Amino acid sequence: MDHAALSPAFRRLARSNLAAQLAEQLALAAVPLTAVLALGGEAGATGLLAMAQTLPFLLLALPLGVLADRCDRRRLMAQAEWVRAAALLAIPAAAWLGWLSLPLLGLFAGIAAIGTVAYSVAAPAIVPALVPQGALATANSRLELVRSIAYAGGPALAGALVGGTGTAVAFVAAALLSALAAILLAGLPEPPRAARPPHRRPLADLAEGAVFVWRHPLLRPIAATATVWNLSWFLLQAAYVPHAAGTLGLDAAGIGLSLAAYGAGMVAGAAAAPAVARALPIGRMIAVGPVVSVAAGGLMALSIAWPEPMVAGAGLFLFGAGPILWTIGQTTLRQAATPPELLGRVSALLTMATFGARPLGAGLGALVGAAWGPAPCILLAAAGFVAQAAIIAASAVPRVRTLSGAAPAPQPVSA
Repeated sequence: MDHAALSPAFRRLARSNLAAQLAEQLALAAVPLTAVLALGGEAGATGLLAMAQTLPFLLLALPLGVLADRCDRRRLMAQAEWVRAAALLAIPAAAWLGWLSLPLLGLFAGIAAIGTVAYSVAAPAIVPALVPQGALATANSRLELVRSIAYAGGPALAGALVGGTGTAVAFVAAALLSALAAILLAGLPEPPRAARPPHRRPLADLAEGAVFVWRHPLLRPIAATATVWNLSWFLLQAAYVPHAAGTLGLDAAGIGLSLAAYGAGMVAGAAAAPAVARALPIGRMIAVGPVVSVAAGGLMALSIAWPEPMVAGAGLFLFGAGPILWTIGQTTLRQAATPPELLGRVSALLTMATFGARPLGAGLGALVGAAWGPAPCILLAAAGFVAQAAIIAASAVPRVRTLSGAAPAPQPVSA
């Protein structure tokens, strides 16, 4: 599918998405830098701040999914971006007034993350209304390429801004990017949708979405695979820095360079996705990510016995490149298989499953690492990547050849 198939409305969404993703990555990097450089925070404090920045995914993904299916998705995303911009501006304002503290920084960081949650839930739900079904894979590839570029470049930009001008400029820049994302959304059309039944309870809406995913022969294994992958990935992340510093003998610069391989892999995978989508049926494209993750996990395990930084770097590159193809493919299939009135809740449920597994994986890594060191964490994570590949391989997903050939969506339960 060529670029002409992507409507001006979608291209406007893509530009808004670029601004929103850059704002997110700037904020994610600037918050711990502020905690350490300006407030004297240590490892425990930065860990709690990271929790504050991810907690909204656990608390708000499902309610925002319900809202995305009930109200104007464009307006929901724009309002959340304005909230993020205000929260980010409040951080340098509080510092200028002498009020900023670690708890207040965590509060503002958590509020700012609402913009990320709203975008993660609503954007995939609005894409099918902006492009034809045959262009969904191309459209999702563009959005993931933007996210990958922001993921790779955002932290470096934050570091340069903080190092050159102080933390305030980084937060102001992120706030301006959020404002730009909201302004771009203002010109986006909101396609009409069927009216929801009057006085319908939010819990009934949530149950409808959950039952739909559970009964669907494609979405259920996708949700299970995503959960196990994220559990394994954050188990690995909890052990990687001690492993890199100890077993691999890397200094801080070397660890940073090896971690950059992950972002490079994301960019490479997103750039290659359109060609992969043309070469493979949609089901096999989805399966590529879990299979590549097995190879990546194997390389990380190999680096225990063969402590060569290039081996670990290659594993991190594959972790970036393969799962991006998974994300693009499963998002495209999900959009095609889900009725429009359920898209917000289905996106929210998968977001909840994905992000809900992350603190569990990190906690498991902390327990295993404290008891036995980083090597068992890496081996356990490698076993998890084998498990997630087995889940998707045993399902009907790899056998899906085209979006029109996807299994018919089951009827949602009534309230």
